[in-house]
Amino acid sequence: MPLPEPERPGAGPTLEHLLALIAPGTLDVVAAPCGTGVPVSDVVLHDADEERDEDAWTATGLILLAVGVEVSSPAAVGVLCAADRAGAAAVVMRRGARGPRAALLEAAEQGRTALLTRPPGLGWTEVLGRLRTALAHSLPDGAGGAAGVDGLRLGDLPGLANIVADLVGGAITIEDPQSRVLAYSRMAHEPDPLRRLTILGQEVPRWRVAELRESGFFQALWNTDDVVRRPADDRYAERLAVAVRHGSEVLGSIWAAADGRPLAEDAVAALRTAGRAAVPHLSHHRTWGRVAARAREGAVHALLAGSVQAAHDVGIVRGRPYAVMVAEAHDGREPAPGDLGDRVLDVLALQAAAYRPGCVTARSGQRLYVLVPAADDETDPVRTLLTAARSVPRGVVFAGAGPVVADLAELPASRDAAKLVVRVLRDRATRLPASGAGSAVASYAEVASEAAVLRLLDRMEPLWGALSGPVHAMLEHDRAHGSRYGASVAAHLDAFGDTAAAAERLHVHPNTLRYRLRRARELFGVDLADPAVRLLADIGLRLRAARP
Repeated sequence: MPLPEPERPGAGPTLEHLLALIAPGTLDVVAAPCGTGVPVSDVVLHDADEERDEDAWTATGLILLAVGVEVSSPAAVGVLCAADRAGAAAVVMRRGARGPRAALLEAAEQGRTALLTRPPGLGWTEVLGRLRTALAHSLPDGAGGAAGVDGLRLGDLPGLANIVADLVGGAITIEDPQSRVLAYSRMAHEPDPLRRLTILGQEVPRWRVAELRESGFFQALWNTDDVVRRPADDRYAERLAVAVRHGSEVLGSIWAAADGRPLAEDAVAALRTAGRAAVPHLSHHRTWGRVAARAREGAVHALLAGSVQAAHDVGIVRGRPYAVMVAEAHDGREPAPGDLGDRVLDVLALQAAAYRPGCVTARSGQRLYVLVPAADDETDPVRTLLTAARSVPRGVVFAGAGPVVADLAELPASRDAAKLVVRVLRDRATRLPASGAGSAVASYAEVASEAAVLRLLDRMEPLWGALSGPVHAMLEHDRAHGSRYGASVAAHLDAFGDTAAAAERLHVHPNTLRYRLRRARELFGVDLADPAVRLLADIGLRLRAARP
């Protein structure tokens, strides 16, 4: 016999409505004896480790987040039954590896309170924030009001842009306070070249931002709740803009551009309403978009470390071959300063995203990782991206590509190979600074020999530190006195004994180089006519260059 519906205290949002608003995968419904159409009044935390009087739950329609309770734990049944007696709409518990106990499922079917679970990778703070944002958006005094916007999933900015475009009758872009594009509507005919430049660059061109700032347009926009108009001129179509603000805080702006025909008669009123309706969406995007981006990057790093299970969180297709590209931004021989390095790597990340479907990226300091899917029998899927890396302006980029691997479990090997390529390129720039400034890119196959040398040096380094001899004495003298004997020997070896070429590389006279080599032999016993000494000198000097 089905259970009766619980009493509904008001016309508030339902559990079904809130679940539709939050991001997919945030919560899963395990059991809902009364369905998900039950009303929700609030979302509260319940810590199972704290003493709490059930009277605190007397407000019906609560969603209880059972912190510290897993569906397979012995405490789960007690928490669910207590919540059911208090008239809670739902209880959320952490999903476990073993799944819910049979006793918990039986208790859920016999009560009225829905049982939901959250995935282990999502924190309680995130779940609480998403549910409360959805609840605030759904209340009668929320920031809805634009036709078609009320049913939009929170944070769906492209969907919001398309709805507003239909209401206004023009092309829409949604921007953050720094004039970066967050979303835009799809249009059959773009209004003018400026919008194309804005969308392709993912931000309003800097010269246009300066123009709007100097003309006072931004000052007017940020200091009013109303729509600001910029008339058409001989270059660009008419623009309407409205600031999206939460209290005194500006979250962004919505821009409407005429697409070859006049904007709708009620475009100003529609855009004004859209500015209010966009508040929860931009607020959600700002808060949880960053969280989701961090979680996605974390999943990419986990995948690169060998956790194949993270493929689902990243959107990687199992069974498809991939290669890894690693890029580092440098300013000369040193890592590029924060702003410069960030800009360079951000450009590369955008180019990677646009390169082909399935490309995913992750940052780690001044290093960018790119996972590139390969077509059947494709052996060099990263070549186009490497070319793009070489052409990135405002900085030096070292970019390396690992080999294509058929199994996701082999991605760490491709990543390590790509990192080794970058080391080779950095080593070249250090040892041969006159070889030319600018970006350097290569695949593993192109630098396999030099990469093998670096691998050998890594193994030799512990042993080298425990040895002593002529080369050690020379390098210690250079360290203590600032002399250049080691650099002179290295240049001589790299030039295959060509004194003139080595001297030119060191910017000294050939006689000066001959004198230094003679003194290295007299002072330390570094006789380059001896093959064993040459080998040891090459090893020692390479180790010093790699780790000065």
